[in-house]
Amino acid sequence: MARAALLGRNMYKYLYLNIIYTLLLALTGASAIAQQFQFSDEFRYKYEVPFVPTPLITVDEMLRLANVGPQDFIIDLGSGDGRIVIIAAKKFGARGFGVDLDGELVAQSVENARQAGVEDRARFFQQDLFKTDFTQATVITMYLLPSVVRRLRPHLLDLKPGTRIVSHDFDLDDWRPDRKTYVRKNVFVWIVPAKVEGRWQARLAVPPIERHLELTLTQKYQQVDAHARLNGVPTQVWEPRLEGDRISFMMVDSSDRENEATLYFNGRVSGDSVEGELVRGVGSARSSIPWRAMRDAK
Repeated sequence: MARAALLGRNMYKYLYLNIIYTLLLALTGASAIAQQFQFSDEFRYKYEVPFVPTPLITVDEMLRLANVGPQDFIIDLGSGDGRIVIIAAKKFGARGFGVDLDGELVAQSVENARQAGVEDRARFFQQDLFKTDFTQATVITMYLLPSVVRRLRPHLLDLKPGTRIVSHDFDLDDWRPDRKTYVRKNVFVWIVPAKVEGRWQARLAVPPIERHLELTLTQKYQQVDAHARLNGVPTQVWEPRLEGDRISFMMVDSSDRENEATLYFNGRVSGDSVEGELVRGVGSARSSIPWRAMRDAK
C-alpha cells in the first residue's frame, strides 16, 4: 500500500517528465542514437524509483565531468536500460556494472551491452542498491529520487576518498558538489573527502629553525576550517582545501620579519597521517622539503 501511494503521488510528475523528454528527443535527434543500442524511452512505475531514462547527451556530460577513463570502475545505481555503464565502456574505456530491481530492464541491459560489444566490461545485476557493495567503485552514477539519495548519503561518504559521485538532476542537500554543469540537465559531481577532522602535529625542518606545527582541523564534507600554531605562536591558515585524499593550505612564515615568505603545504591523507611537500617562497627564492603530520589519538 505504501509503495502504491508513493507511485500515485509521483505518477503525474513523471508523466509530465515523459512528455518533456519525448519533446527533447524529437528536437535533438537523440532517438536515432538510442536505437543503436535499443535503449528504451519507456517510463515505468513498478518500483519506488520510476524508470526515467537519462538523455544520452546528459550521460556524456556526466561521464565527462567525472573525468571517467579506462582506469575507472563505474557502478550505476538504478541502471535502467544500462545506458550509462554501456556508454562509459564504449566511449570512455571504463569497466563497471549496474544494479536495478527490474529484471526486465536488467535483461535488456545485458542485451544492449552485447549489441554494443562491451559485455565483457559492462555487467548488470538484479539487486537492491542498498545491498550492493560499492567498495570497488571509483565512480558512482545515479538518477534517483531525493528521498533515496538522502538515504544513500551516509554510505557514499564512507567510500574510499577520491571516489567520484555523479548525479543527474538531484543533489545531496547540504553536501555541496565539487563540480556542476548544466547542459539541458543539471549534472553534479562530488569527490568523497578524506576524514581529516582532529588535531595534527608535525616537525618542519624549515631554516633557520625547526618548527613545531600544531594544526586543528574541523570538517563538514569537503569544507575544512583550520587553526594553527607554529612553535606555540598562533598562525593564520589561508585557503584550506580538501579534494578526495589531497589537502592543501598556506601560512605566512614570520620568523624573520624582514624576509617573510608564504609556506605552501600539499599532502595526501592516509588514515591518521599526511605526507607531502612543503614549499617556502616563490621563484628563485623557492625551497621545498618533505613534511609529515600525525593526528592525535582521540
